[in-house]
Amino acid sequence: MSGRTLPPCSIRPIPDPAQTLSRQRSSPIGHSFLNGLPDMNDILPNISPGRLIIVAYRLPFKVVRRDDDSLAIVQNSGGLVSAVLSLARNAHYAYFDPGEKVHWIGATDTSFPLADQSILETDEFIAHPVVIDEQLHENYYEGFCNNLIWPLCHYFPSLARFKDEYFEAYQLAHDFFFARVAEVIRPGDVVWVHDYQLMLLPAMIRERFPQQKIGFFFHIPFPSFELFRLLPVVWRKAVVDGILGADLIGFHTNDYVEYFLKTAWLVSGHNNKLHYIHMDDRMVKVDSFPISIDFEMFSNAYSDPETVSKRNEIRKSLPLKIIFSVDRLDYSKGIIHRLRGFREFLTRCPAWHERVSLVMVVVPSRDTIQQYQQMKFEIDQTVGMINSEFGSLGWQPVIYQYRSMTFAELLGMYTTSDVALVTPVRDGMNLVSKEYVASRADGKGVLILSEMAGAAAELGEALIINPLDLHNVANAISAALDMPEEEQIKRMTLMRERIREYDVFAWAVDFFTQMTMLEMEQTRLNQTYLNTTSIELIRTAYNNATNRILFFDYDGTLAPIAPDPESAFMPADIRALIQQIAGRDTAVIVSGRDRHFLETQFKGLQLDMIAEHGAMVKKREDLAWVLHESYQENWKESIRPILKTYAQRCPGAFVEDKETSLAWHYRNADDELYATRRAQELLWQLRDFLQPELNLQVVDGNKVLEVKKTAYNKGTAARSLLENRDYDFVLAIGDDTTDEDMFTMLPESAYTIKVGDAISAARYHIKKQSQVKDLLVELVTAGTSNP
Repeated sequence: MSGRTLPPCSIRPIPDPAQTLSRQRSSPIGHSFLNGLPDMNDILPNISPGRLIIVAYRLPFKVVRRDDDSLAIVQNSGGLVSAVLSLARNAHYAYFDPGEKVHWIGATDTSFPLADQSILETDEFIAHPVVIDEQLHENYYEGFCNNLIWPLCHYFPSLARFKDEYFEAYQLAHDFFFARVAEVIRPGDVVWVHDYQLMLLPAMIRERFPQQKIGFFFHIPFPSFELFRLLPVVWRKAVVDGILGADLIGFHTNDYVEYFLKTAWLVSGHNNKLHYIHMDDRMVKVDSFPISIDFEMFSNAYSDPETVSKRNEIRKSLPLKIIFSVDRLDYSKGIIHRLRGFREFLTRCPAWHERVSLVMVVVPSRDTIQQYQQMKFEIDQTVGMINSEFGSLGWQPVIYQYRSMTFAELLGMYTTSDVALVTPVRDGMNLVSKEYVASRADGKGVLILSEMAGAAAELGEALIINPLDLHNVANAISAALDMPEEEQIKRMTLMRERIREYDVFAWAVDFFTQMTMLEMEQTRLNQTYLNTTSIELIRTAYNNATNRILFFDYDGTLAPIAPDPESAFMPADIRALIQQIAGRDTAVIVSGRDRHFLETQFKGLQLDMIAEHGAMVKKREDLAWVLHESYQENWKESIRPILKTYAQRCPGAFVEDKETSLAWHYRNADDELYATRRAQELLWQLRDFLQPELNLQVVDGNKVLEVKKTAYNKGTAARSLLENRDYDFVLAIGDDTTDEDMFTMLPESAYTIKVGDAISAARYHIKKQSQVKDLLVELVTAGTSNP
């Protein structure tokens, strides 16, 4: 697209530097292991593997007493335990020391009088029991965890109980867990914290052990901010800051990731870029890791003699079409809605009477609590009413059992049933759906799955339903029972292949692969402050070069940040230094300011100038400003009203209408805290509003939000100035997030310098803006005399 004319001079387009400069520093690496397990010895050749420390609410062991009255532990066979063992043993994955056992810290049964220092071992694990006083445990686990966080995260806010004693107990219980961690941890270890019972722990570990590698995984749904904000202000901030103590934070789905990122921004002011949150001195990655199951164990069990025997036994006793469901007793599982949906099916499809039964197993859970007792009573009543209304002497529509199942019984039902009915009203993942699919080695069967389960994002070939829509559930049951075998096999094959490729072992490897990549990126971005040695290195390179180019940001770099942007003037001594540099080198001002401001500030100086974050460039030898060839008009009218509305709502904020962008400034707002909150809300509203086809982005700057086109930035503009000249010395200095684009896109040999403590892609840091002058003096005096 040709550029438009900027008075008083003509315009010519800036060519796209990507066509001529292909080399670019790589961005943080995404999921990459699925095409083959990476060898960590190749990826991290200089990092010694440490031990793996798992911290979860419960130990994955049963404590038993031997005949000699000593204590021992018997390991559970859960998927997480198996995945951790596989990860630790894998010869290709040298992130952990293979000579060390996995340490697992968690609460244990208080009936055993374990001393504080008790350690129990198996061949694979060292267990470190955490013993919590019974009353404290009641308020911590049953109170804060199960009576507040669980219903809130599962979208049952009316069931949430907000009690001060709950949060106090939650904090105190964390002290017990942290004490155990502090006893066990040593440099180089990786600590993996699990779930909502331990959300404060990552920050506690980070404060005491700032260099430790910490991961956190959240196993239940993370709610939208509108629900999370129901937590008292102090509680919600403690939870968010606690989780942000980790290096890598994992959730089941991208929806949960986005909810957390928005919450982290609105609660604690931590913005993100591509799921990376830049803290003051480190970087946090937030990503989705959909937990899975041991696919081969369930798939191979199809032919296991015990499974075959159970399957034959079930078929003999129930020679009908079978719909199967199994859940523990909980309001989030949608058991009542499932029964009502099945009743709707029986009402609308009388032809299926006496030809199909719903076998529903409910596993006991928390049934000593009145609310759960009431839930069970309602289930019992509903089952009785359905069987009374539709049943006959020879047919029971709902076969209901309230008990636990053995693995063989479960596999027998999975592999016998024609339909699996999984209807949670909210579920973090729901592994029952994956177990059913994995167990069907015959390729048959139909999965009906609630869209409210995290697994729905992966199992799209299932019949996806809204569990609250009884007609929808009834229609799905009818479609499942009528589905031809060929269609069943087609759908089941696709789902099985997906779960086979990303099983629980791949899930664990994926998590630690991302932690590895994050560690590499963290190492690359480590802060190195300019000192005598590095300054002398820059001076020597400068002296040895014959064709030099230097890029300078304006606000916060050449000029101190001012409350009013229009009063942010460059000091006279800085101007004099820039003038001397520009007299012998190519000096470039790279700013978000408009061209008129830059022309006024640098009048009389022989400089190249980049305005409005790369939208316009003016070279010293030209009279014309050059507009980026990709710039398009007619987008501001849809954005300006949003910014003006927020400016009206926030006294002191104002909208700046630049030639190629719109900026919402809040540095002069009357109430800084209130303005920051409005800025957070505006940022998220704009991100929701700016659809990809608009090609717009929001730049989150220093007390300013700016909307601009995506086709250009400071980096693309800076690269465009390098393409026609063979520069042998490149230096860039800036303080803002927008300067990161410049640091990233310049050649790796460039000397890039970040003003301030924020983590950066720059090679070096200086502490504050006032030190920029010292650096300029070094450059001016280089080659002439020692300063």
